[in-house]
Amino acid sequence: MCCPVSSLLRWFWIPVVGLGCLLSLAPAARGDGPGDNNPATVRRVPNLGVEVPAEVRAGLEQGLAELAKAIEALRGNPSPRVKELLPDVEIFHRAVADALEFREFFNEKEFGPARELLTQGMERARQLAAGQAPWTEQTGLVVRGYVSRIDGSVQPYGLIVPESYQPKGNHRHRLDLWFHGRGETLSEVNFLVSRQKDRGVFTPADAFVLHPYGRYCNAFKFAGEIDVLEALAHVEKHYRIDADRIASRGFSMGGAACWQFAVHYPDRFVGATPGAGFSETPEFLRVFQKETLDPKPWEKTLWHWYDCNDWAMNLWHCPTVAYSGENDSQKQAADIMEKALADLGIELVHIIGPQTGHSYHPAARDEIERRFNSIVARGRDRNPSTIHFTTYTLRYNRMHWLTVEGLEQHWAKAQVDAHWQANNSVDLQTSNVSALTLAFAAGECPFDISQPVSIQIDGRDVKGPRPLSDRSWICRLVREGGAWKIGAPPAGPRKKPGLQGPIDDAFMDAFVFVAPTGTPQSPEVDRWARGELDRAIEHWRRQFRGKARVVKDTDLTPEDIASMNLVLWGDPGSNRVLGQLADKLPIRWNASGIDLGNRQFPVGNHGLILCAPNPLNPERYVVLNSTFTYRDYDYLNNARQVPRLPDWAVIDITTPPGSQYPGKVAEADFFDDNWRLVRKP
Repeated sequence: MCCPVSSLLRWFWIPVVGLGCLLSLAPAARGDGPGDNNPATVRRVPNLGVEVPAEVRAGLEQGLAELAKAIEALRGNPSPRVKELLPDVEIFHRAVADALEFREFFNEKEFGPARELLTQGMERARQLAAGQAPWTEQTGLVVRGYVSRIDGSVQPYGLIVPESYQPKGNHRHRLDLWFHGRGETLSEVNFLVSRQKDRGVFTPADAFVLHPYGRYCNAFKFAGEIDVLEALAHVEKHYRIDADRIASRGFSMGGAACWQFAVHYPDRFVGATPGAGFSETPEFLRVFQKETLDPKPWEKTLWHWYDCNDWAMNLWHCPTVAYSGENDSQKQAADIMEKALADLGIELVHIIGPQTGHSYHPAARDEIERRFNSIVARGRDRNPSTIHFTTYTLRYNRMHWLTVEGLEQHWAKAQVDAHWQANNSVDLQTSNVSALTLAFAAGECPFDISQPVSIQIDGRDVKGPRPLSDRSWICRLVREGGAWKIGAPPAGPRKKPGLQGPIDDAFMDAFVFVAPTGTPQSPEVDRWARGELDRAIEHWRRQFRGKARVVKDTDLTPEDIASMNLVLWGDPGSNRVLGQLADKLPIRWNASGIDLGNRQFPVGNHGLILCAPNPLNPERYVVLNSTFTYRDYDYLNNARQVPRLPDWAVIDITTPPGSQYPGKVAEADFFDDNWRLVRKP
């Protein structure tokens, strides 16, 4: 459903006139184009760096040893503040250690800055041991770190702290998220160095600017997406940030991220300024990469995850000013969004730098700032009376006072249009939604607390509860038998927020790889699974810059089961945990083979990949034989970095793993919304 144009905030296209110097951005987002379109000849990302001379290596190793000793001493310090701030020291050690171990010095000129980072780490360690942390009150360019819940790794971020910031003051500041461009050599060393030298294109007065690392070069998707949220939470914990004036901004690959965050988390941002980048997968790859696509059915379905044009209606809640250079092929991103919004009756402000390539035109930059500062000054509307919300997955299920709790069909478009009125009434129209919650926090409910709330949903009248004395209100609604009523979704397995698949979703929260130690049903499958495990460990570090937790199946603890998604490698014979769960999963796998009901696959040459609720802890996933599902070929262009597999797949291992798939995909599909196998005729 689309609301009438007259009820929408109107935006107008503004051409920018005048020439002058251009504001370029580094690192550039350009790829190799058609040269990167052959899955059989895929270059390594990141490429291997230069050899480190023996004397340079010895000096760096000595500095690392000294810093490691200081860090270990700090770990033994009983002070909670020391433990809390230790990641601000550890980021320096990890950056240099990884560059040295994984050959990620890409230029001899990086050796000197690496030594400086170790010196900086030692200085922070000495200060912290003395009970001091001056960098936490520093203004200007600062680098900090936090521990990610995904894999326990220390992750860095950069911050610009405004000169006006007073650590003991009361003023809350605007914060701009700035998403960086593609940089295949953006190691942690290079990131930390650049984030202490480069202020960037936009540094508004009296505002913080948060530069997330995003776990390297993934367009801030998947674990990169969670990195942004975790870094933002860390900043909000340690600095006084105005939650109603947080902005989403970026250019090139960062422009793509800006679109992603604006459509998926629109109620969190005061506004967005995406520049260049890409906003969806198929058309961008056709235009920019000159690639001919032949997606599997589930791949095409899963484009909905990050194809922003599908989610365009959500920008009704996030004021947006887009930018493109007139001569930039990545102008295509805003053009796609402009059309998608026009189809909804919304006109996009698309600032265009005349005769400009992949950079900001100065006059365009000034026009963007003029408009955006006005948007930020108004602040975010926390509880708008009208909501228009689109989603395809319960991973993104909230818009202000509305939360979608269930979908009738996952990965099909779901829409809710809702409006509250001061006469204690709420009107809702829904499509493809089976459960939802309406909620106002304490002090924010707009209704008369002495009267119940009248709800009309899809033409049906439902009597809602009264608001409470603290001016809070919550109402849960569920569709049963085609009719809405007050209540919660029924008990039992179902796809729900945080547990809705597909496989890649399991790697956006804490996970542990569980390695097999037993006797396999099939030696061939065992070799395949062990090879994929080794690859998963390597590529998690290479592409998502963390160290995957790995335990043997004999060493898995109740704490692991309670707190993490379990990623089980092997078959029901080789992996003890998988053997215990095999008859409780939606697809049966035993010594007779893999059973899909209408079709069976022999055990000797077929492996099973899937995600489902963990029978040992139904609030967490169990995953079989997979890490994130896009592979080496997809590293070459960020628009390719979308899921390659759905909820499950049977893999014919007689075809060796390649740059796109872990073998030949014999069959694959989604489970239904009760986590059951969809049996095909």
